[in-house]
Amino acid sequence: MSRQPHPEVHVPRQPLLGERTREACKGLGRVAARPRLRSTAAVFTILSALAATSLITCPSVAEPFAAAPCALARTQAHHSEGLDTWNAAYPRPAGSLDAVMVFLSFPDSRPPTTPAELAADHFPATSRYFEHASYGTFRLRPHPLRHWIRMPRPSTAYAIQRDWTAPHRAAYLRDALAVTDDQVDFSRYDIVYFVADPHAPGVDSDATKVVNLDTPLRADGTDIRRIVTVFENHPPDRLVLAHETGHVFDLPDLYHRPVDGKGDWDTHVGDWDLMGSQFGLAPDLFGWHKWKLGWLEPRQVVCVRGERPVRLTLEPLGAGPGRQASAAAGAPAFGLGRGTKLAVVRTGADSVLAFEARGPIGNDHGSCRQGVLVYRVHAGAESGGGPVQVIDAHPDTEACWEGSVYPPLADAPVALGESFTVPGSGVRVEVEGRTASGAWTVKIGNG
Repeated sequence: MSRQPHPEVHVPRQPLLGERTREACKGLGRVAARPRLRSTAAVFTILSALAATSLITCPSVAEPFAAAPCALARTQAHHSEGLDTWNAAYPRPAGSLDAVMVFLSFPDSRPPTTPAELAADHFPATSRYFEHASYGTFRLRPHPLRHWIRMPRPSTAYAIQRDWTAPHRAAYLRDALAVTDDQVDFSRYDIVYFVADPHAPGVDSDATKVVNLDTPLRADGTDIRRIVTVFENHPPDRLVLAHETGHVFDLPDLYHRPVDGKGDWDTHVGDWDLMGSQFGLAPDLFGWHKWKLGWLEPRQVVCVRGERPVRLTLEPLGAGPGRQASAAAGAPAFGLGRGTKLAVVRTGADSVLAFEARGPIGNDHGSCRQGVLVYRVHAGAESGGGPVQVIDAHPDTEACWEGSVYPPLADAPVALGESFTVPGSGVRVEVEGRTASGAWTVKIGNG
């Protein structure tokens, strides 16, 4: 692939500091009705916390979410895969959310592209991805500015790079918010994208990432807890903004970053989830993630318990309700979406095995293999630390060398007529057949 996935930046947590802290942490999320704040001096004072050592941390508020015997509890791990509660510090992708795209130029470069051209690099592709992934229950609405806003310093002054230093990152965000505050009403938006001129000499396309702020920035009467800093080339990596937006919804990085930066990055999940790679052939979100985000109803998840195997019918993960999901040429366009999408077997206090049907439909239209995908989920693993690992049902073969990000896992699903026992668990899955509508009939239980 042309570039590796982008890491997040997380400003470290610090202990809470009494009543002043609790007062400062009120009003998390969107506050559209408050009066606008236009004090540049105040903005600079607030942003200086980015480079400070004594940051105030707002508590993470847990909202009850999924109650099921196989719903792992959310842990303190960054972007924990636990889903029994929702972390209210993150916007929940339900209904509609509004995202502002702010375009930043620099004194040392005259942009050869227009904001409209850069916006078209990411939309409607990003919105369409989430519409398909959520089965039409979530809509991401972009609001791109039509003009460039000039930063006060040359692009080279910010030392923009993949592993960005905190002082340079703080300077960039401080300047960006200062020059945009008079032109953008941040209280109107749930998500903020700062898009830099990709042709400026100091801009590094490998530096695109989400900056998470435990001490929220304050502008226009609203708290800004995270900002997506976009430094992409024109044209950009495929689905890169969808990947970064996934972090805004509390989804973790699923790729493996080698210690020396060399070797395979996609050994954990291969092509099978956007949070592993935006280049994947089958980049739809795992059923576990769709459950976490609220896009699967409780009745669409089956918790398999007991000694006896359970027969069930799994609808293709990419098939949406009430409409024909987009499919690859020659592939069936299923109109399913309200039946069972995910089967789960509890394997420990913070781990499960998950089973879902994947094939060339919806966001997975480019997949070259289909069947029942099996993966492990660990709620206690950090983002980037292997919270999800796909289990290869065909460990001795590879597939799709022409396009897969990791061919050893491209043929991971259990195919029609096959059976597979998950190593170390004794749990066996048999793919017995297909229904007339295209769903998969399977048997799961202790072998």
